[in-house]
Amino acid sequence: METNSGFFFKPDEIERRSFAIISKELGARAFPPEEEAVVKRVIHTTADFDYAENLVFSPEAVSRAQGALQAGAIIVTDTNMALAGISKPALRQLGCQAVCYMADPEVAAEAAQRGVTRASVSMERAAKLEGAVIFAVGNAPTALVRLHEMIREGALSPALVVGVPVGFVNVEEAKELFLGGETPYIIARGRKGGSNVAAAIVNALLYQLIKREGF
Repeated sequence: METNSGFFFKPDEIERRSFAIISKELGARAFPPEEEAVVKRVIHTTADFDYAENLVFSPEAVSRAQGALQAGAIIVTDTNMALAGISKPALRQLGCQAVCYMADPEVAAEAAQRGVTRASVSMERAAKLEGAVIFAVGNAPTALVRLHEMIREGALSPALVVGVPVGFVNVEEAKELFLGGETPYIIARGRKGGSNVAAAIVNALLYQLIKREGF
């Protein structure tokens, strides 16, 4: 629909055109099909083509994560912003849920008492959840560090760790902890990332699964 100020497109048309532009600008760059959907969704969210190089997937990370989602996985985020960005209709279609404990008063009180970050304590709380759990970390490197410690201790076995915190202090080091390890992961190497990227990755997994299953 044309307006006096230019062109107006419906949301689905904007998204379709956006993904067409992304595909064109990626050119001959090829990805495994299951990873391609994730990379393009992140680029669509950020308009940053660096993620075509920065995103690192462990072997079968997408298929293993989607198997967990089919089984009703719980997705744990480290920010309410990431939680808000995850598609609630998609979660409902798959019988999954997403939670964030960062604003929980008990988490805040325990973190203050112990002198650690709320992100660390929130990951400890999430480790007590039953069933398959996917962790989507877009802000706090301390969340990744604590997850890695609990995995190493045998206290936790995530279905997937999405490690995309953004920043300058301990961010790259925290991400590197998972590379080459046995825990399934999707990591954004370097300083870039954020809650929006964490949500975009989760949404890409959800949408791809819904499309494949014909919901």
